Formats: sequence, structure tokens, C-alpha cells
Amino acid sequence: MPVENHSSVTEFVLTGFPGLHQEYYGLVSAVLFFVYLITLIANATVIFLFATNHSLHKPMYFIILNLSVCDILFSTTTLPKIISRYWFQSGSISFTACFIQMYFVHYFGTAVAYILFQMALDRYLAICHPLRYSHILTKSNILILSITAWIIAKASPLMMVIRAYPLPYCASNIITHCFCDHIGITVLACTDRTPYAIPAFVFAMVVLLGPLAFIIFSYGSILIAVYKIANVQSRMKSLSTCSTQLIIISLYFLPRCFVYLAQNVGITFSADVRIVIIMLYSLAPPMINPLIYCLRAKDMRESLLKHLSEKTNKQNKTKQIPEATLRKPDTSSMDYCKAVQFCLPIKALDMLQFVQNSVAEFFLLL
Repeated sequence: MPVENHSSVTEFVLTGFPGLHQEYYGLVSAVLFFVYLITLIANATVIFLFATNHSLHKPMYFIILNLSVCDILFSTTTLPKIISRYWFQSGSISFTACFIQMYFVHYFGTAVAYILFQMALDRYLAICHPLRYSHILTKSNILILSITAWIIAKASPLMMVIRAYPLPYCASNIITHCFCDHIGITVLACTDRTPYAIPAFVFAMVVLLGPLAFIIFSYGSILIAVYKIANVQSRMKSLSTCSTQLIIISLYFLPRCFVYLAQNVGITFSADVRIVIIMLYSLAPPMINPLIYCLRAKDMRESLLKHLSEKTNKQNKTKQIPEATLRKPDTSSMDYCKAVQFCLPIKALDMLQFVQNSVAEFFLLL
């Protein structure tokens, strides 16, 4: 394998959605910008709530914090470039920048899978081993698990970049996608990509199916433990604590598994449909996840409502006029005249007359 790149390609061109007519470019870019803006605002709100409310400093919400950070970074890696593709007709990306984007796309995708693994572990211990939960998932342990997930997630994407970057790229430089990924880049190589595609596929399956296997095991164990509870109300309460995590995990894994299975059983999609599906399962969860937290997680919902009510109360207080200002003072006193001159709003003409009189008195004193 060559140790350095000998490609004649110096940049790649992202096509985005291949069949999209030019008159819809502005609409598509506006929609993508709206998705990006909502993703940033929603996930930043989650981070703000966690930072300002000590009641949220629990293992489950620390995992949600990691997921929000990862969602912001993933969206920032992918969306700005494709927005500029349709907004400013700037679809080109330099050779090195494309590989950097590929690395971060796969890195953050891998990190999300490991974070969802922690989420399933949290619910498994909370329901199946409630007496040991507080001893196992301490703040220090969840911090170690989170740091480990972020570090281990680097291995697979780094391997992909190291093996794909030296390949010779001497033919087409058009990537039929909205961002640079391993398959989109390596299919353009002027060599047999099989020795490079198979290890990448194996790593992808390990990253996807490894956490998914534990998630299936954990939620299967949770269902068994819940149905052993005699009290129906307690049973429903236990299931409701898992609903938030289960929705988030389903949004991440189900579309990906569908795409992989469809490819293996021979179901083919057009380029437009395939890219739309990939964009939906890549960009919709980062935007939807914070809404699920704030609507389903009780502590976070109460924290959000508390901040909103405090802000509303402050606005109402600033709009209220003190009762003392509503009483008309004695117009015969000099204090009233000073109050009129210095404390109450003065019209433009009155202000001009006041300034003229003040200047005249000043010169008389001289």
C-alpha cells in the first residue's frame, strides 16, 4: 500500500440530492438551515438546563448531556457544507477537508452508539438491580464510562481514514451524497476497494450491532422484570421511565438496520431515496431528541418550566408601574417641578426649551 497519496483529484464535489431541480435549491437550503438552527437551540437548551440546575446532575442526565453535545457536533460537521451547496452553489470541498469531514461523521456516529449503550445500561441497572444502581452508576463511574466511549469511538473512523486516504483517486471526483463518508469516497478510487471495504464494513457492524445486542438484552430483561411486578400502577411507572430512552434508541438504530438489511436482501433504492433516508436518520434525531427529553423526562421538564416561569415573572415585573408613580404630586411644590424636569419623560420641544433655559441660566451665573 502506498505511503502517500498519488491522486490527481484535488477536490471533491458534493451533489446533495441528485434529482433536485434548481428552483427548489432555496427551499431546500432554508429547510436544512431551519433544521440546523433548531438542533443548535434545542440541544443548547439541554446543556443550559444541566449547567444551571443541580437536580439534573444525575447519571441519566449526564448521559443525555453527552448525547446533546454529540448531536451538536455531528450537525455542525455535516449541515453547513450542504447548506452552502444549495444556498451559494458551493458544492466543492478540498481533498483533505473531505477526509476530515468523513472522520468526524463516523466518529460522532460511533460515539452516539456508545452513548446509547450507556443509556440502556442506566435503565437496566435502575429497574433490574435498583439496590445496586446508586453504588454502580456513581458520578465518577459514569464520567469514566463517558470518557472511555469518546476515546474508543476514535479507533474505527481513524482506521477508515488511514486506509482510504492513500488510495489513488484519478477518475470522477463527484460524491453522490450530502457529506463525505467512507463509501461515497472509496467508490471513486481507481483500484479494487474490496480489501478496504470489508474491514470498514466489519467495524461498522461491530459498532452498530455490539451496542444494539446489549440494548436488546437490557430491554428484554427490563420487560421480564416489569411483568413480574404485581401492581399494575407500579408496572406502568417502571415502563414509563424507559420510554424516553427507548424512543431515542429506536430513532437511531431502526432506520440504520433497515438500510443495511435492505441492501443485503436485494432491495434497491434510487440515489435520491437513499440519500433522503440517510439524511432523515442522520439529522432528524439530533433535532428531535431534546424535545423528547423535555417532554418525557420529568426532572428536565420541570426544570424547563421553572426557567420559563421565572423569565415570564421578570418580564411582568418590569412592565408593572409602581403605585407611587400613579399618584399625582402637589403641583405647587418645587419638588414637583424638578420631578417633571428630571424624572418623567419629556417631549422633544419641552426638552429643547429646558436645555435653552439651562444654558441661559449658566451664562447669567458667569
